[in-house]
Amino acid sequence: MPQDKVDIFDTSLRDGEQVPGCKLNTEQKLILADKLDHLGVDVIEAGFPASSPGDYKSVVEISKLVKNARVCGLSRAVKKDIEVAAEAVKHAKRPRIHTGIGTSDSHIKYKFNSNRKEILERAFEAVSYAKTFVEDVEFYAEDAGRTDNEYLAKVCEVAIKAGATVLNIPDTTGYCLPSEYGEKIKYLKNHVKDIHKATISCHCHNDLGLATANSLEAIKNGARQVECTINGIGERAGNTALEEIVMILKQHADLNFDTDINTKNLFKMSQLISKQMGIYPQPNKAIVGTNAFAHSSGIHQDGVIKSRDTYEIMNPEDVGVTESAIVLTARSGRAALAFKAKNAGYNLTKLQLDEVYKNFLNFADKNKEVNDDDIYQIIETSKVFEEIKSA
Repeated sequence: MPQDKVDIFDTSLRDGEQVPGCKLNTEQKLILADKLDHLGVDVIEAGFPASSPGDYKSVVEISKLVKNARVCGLSRAVKKDIEVAAEAVKHAKRPRIHTGIGTSDSHIKYKFNSNRKEILERAFEAVSYAKTFVEDVEFYAEDAGRTDNEYLAKVCEVAIKAGATVLNIPDTTGYCLPSEYGEKIKYLKNHVKDIHKATISCHCHNDLGLATANSLEAIKNGARQVECTINGIGERAGNTALEEIVMILKQHADLNFDTDINTKNLFKMSQLISKQMGIYPQPNKAIVGTNAFAHSSGIHQDGVIKSRDTYEIMNPEDVGVTESAIVLTARSGRAALAFKAKNAGYNLTKLQLDEVYKNFLNFADKNKEVNDDDIYQIIETSKVFEEIKSA
């Protein structure tokens, strides 16, 4: 059975850039956009053109640069915003305008001082107007996660009627549970008239640590575009991490979904965006964290040395990491020490290893980690060094 294609919509340069202190200039955005294009993303959300002259310039230049991906400019459901976005993406080979409005009762009442009927009218007008500039128009129903499904379905029907090609159903506040979000997507698939004319997209935030899980449930229930960022960067607690959702689909081939992402470039992309933004993922970050393929427990180290798949479900090379790391600590066992000693040029017998291990534990108890250079000191100060040296 052929796998269903899931489009990857990268918003690292728009939503991802909203991290305080991580503002990117045009030159930096161009570097990243080029690499994202080579990574294989389907859509690059280049920015919010109406927000500032700098963002407008960045979207214009990215539109000229990108060769394969669609280039998307964000706008509010405001005519001037849409006009500016249209002008910014006009040089793109595959331009898209991403426009929309809040649909939850909270947004309707407090953000817009409006009512449901008026929001429907504004949604229709925004998409219709955007459609006069580009064929590909994505509509976002902001705070869809907290919008009741019946009304959300009406909003989606209006957007499709106006010509929307993609329907973005954001869990803007990261509130939804995976089961709730999945059911929301399923409801729209089953209740929105002409839903086949548009692609359902998920845009999940990570306020409760559920962004990736919610995106997966959305895909399983009919979404075919995932909006995400490298390293999960973004507003507040961030967005769905691109590398996580892509590798979940790759590792769980039984789900029967696929993307066009060249996964061997994921680690390099993570490092590049970290360097440009000056913010690095935590060491235990899935897929791209520095500890993602590191092993310090003796039991784990012994297993990995014997067979990698005892404790690793992915080959590090599949995401661009050269190899797994055996990190020596006081929790490490003899197998890891013997492995590191052999790499240092020492083939220890069992009795020699027992003696060196005593020295190792004394050293490790005083230091957080034992690096490769320390191995020489540990062996050369052991009681059996002369015996090892003459072997």
